Amino acid sequence: MVCIPVKRFVCIVVAAFIIIPLSASAAEVREYRLENGLKVLVIEEHKAPVATFQIWYRTGSRNDPAGKTGLSHLLEHMMFRGTRDCSSADFARIIQMNSGEDNAYTTDDYTVYYQVFPSEKVFLSIGLEADRMRNLLLSPDNVEAEKHVVMEERRLEHEDDPHVALFDEVRAIAFKVHPYRRPVIGWMSDLKTIERGDLASYYRTWYAPENAFVVVAGDVRPDEIAGRIEKAFASVPSGAPRIPVGTDEPIQEGARRVSLKREAETQYVLRAYHTPVFPDEDYFALDILQYILAGGKSSRLYRSLVYEKKVALEADAEYIGLSRDSSLFLIDAKAAPGTDIRKLETALGAEIEIIRTVPLSEYEITKARNQIEADYVTGKDSVETLAERYAVFEMLGDWRHANRYLERIRQVTPGDIMKAAERYFTDDNSITGILIPRENGQP
Repeated sequence: MVCIPVKRFVCIVVAAFIIIPLSASAAEVREYRLENGLKVLVIEEHKAPVATFQIWYRTGSRNDPAGKTGLSHLLEHMMFRGTRDCSSADFARIIQMNSGEDNAYTTDDYTVYYQVFPSEKVFLSIGLEADRMRNLLLSPDNVEAEKHVVMEERRLEHEDDPHVALFDEVRAIAFKVHPYRRPVIGWMSDLKTIERGDLASYYRTWYAPENAFVVVAGDVRPDEIAGRIEKAFASVPSGAPRIPVGTDEPIQEGARRVSLKREAETQYVLRAYHTPVFPDEDYFALDILQYILAGGKSSRLYRSLVYEKKVALEADAEYIGLSRDSSLFLIDAKAAPGTDIRKLETALGAEIEIIRTVPLSEYEITKARNQIEADYVTGKDSVETLAERYAVFEMLGDWRHANRYLERIRQVTPGDIMKAAERYFTDDNSITGILIPRENGQP
C-alpha cells in the first residue's frame, strides 16, 4: 500500500448530506453526514461481488453505569432479540435466505454490528439496523433469559479459563479509577442486578444517530447506498443527553503484583506496562516492538525463552494501543514443565532489560515493518477487515489516519524503539500477574 497525502476537498451539500470525496490513496473513501448527525463512510471496492455493512456505536464497557458492569455487552445480545417490526426469528431468516452473515461485538470503547452480503443484497442491512436503532423491544422475559446466557458465557470464557481470569485480575489492579479496570463482560454480581429499565435507559442514551457511524465496504455505488441510508435513518431522533467518560488514570508510582490460584496445567506469568495510545509519537515504536518481541517463532521472546533457555512452552506480546484512553503493553509466557515460575519471570525480565539497553538491529526492525505492512496490505482482500480498519481510526478521531499509518511506521528508527522501551518498561510502571496451578485436593 502506498500512502498518498490527502488533498484538500470542498464540502458540497446534497439533499440531507454533506458529501466529502477523497482522492484515491490506500482506498477510495467517501464520507457523508446526515442532518441528524449520523456519519456514513463508503469504501468502493469491486474485487468481488460482496459487501459489508457495519454500524459502530461510540459506547462500550467504559460507559457501563457504576454497579452495572456488563450492561453494554448485555445490550448487544438484546439487539438480536427483536423489534416491534422484526422478530429475532425474522431477522435471522432474512440474513440466511439472502446468503448473508451477521455478528456483533463489544469492546471497552465501542460496540459494532455488522453483516456481509452478496453486494446486490447489502441494502437489506440498512432497514434492519435503522429498525434496531429505534424500535428495540427489550421484553422482560427476554432480558432475564439473555442475562443467564451472558452469565454462562462469563463462567465459560472467564472464570473457567485461568489465563483470562488472570488478565482480569491484572487489569483490575493496573487501573485504579479508569473504567478500563472492569471486564467488558462484567462482574457476575453486577450482571445479576441488571434490569430491563437499566437497558432501556442505556439504549435511549447511547444508541442514537449522532453517537454512531456507518461503514459500507465492497462492491457498491457510494451515492446509491448513501441515498438508501439517508432514507432509512433520517427520521431516527437524537438520543438523550450523554455525559462523557473523562476519567484520567493517575500515574503508577510503584510495581504492582497479583497472584491467582486456579486449576491449570502449567504456571503462567503476565507482565503489563502502562503505555500511551495512538496517535502518540511512541505508539508507532511500540507497535513495531510487539512484532520484534512476538512476531512469530523466530521473534525474540519465542527464540530465547522457548528454543534456547527452554523455560517456556509459549511466549507472546500484545500492544493494546488502538484504544481511546490509557493503554497496556502485555508480555506473557507459559512455563515449561518442571520450570519454577521465578526462573521464568527472571528470564522474561532479562529479555525486557535487553530491549531497554541494547540497540536493535536494522534487520529486526525491517523484518517487523515488513510483517506490519504485509498484514496491512492483505487486509484489503477482505471487505470486513477493510471496513474495520477505517472504522477503528474513525473511532479514535479521524478515518484518514488509516491512510497515513504505514508512512509513520516507516519513519521509526532503532533509537525510537529503545527510547520507548526505556521510558515505559520500568519496574515502577509494571503490573505482574502470576498463575499458580492449584494442587490436587485444594478447594
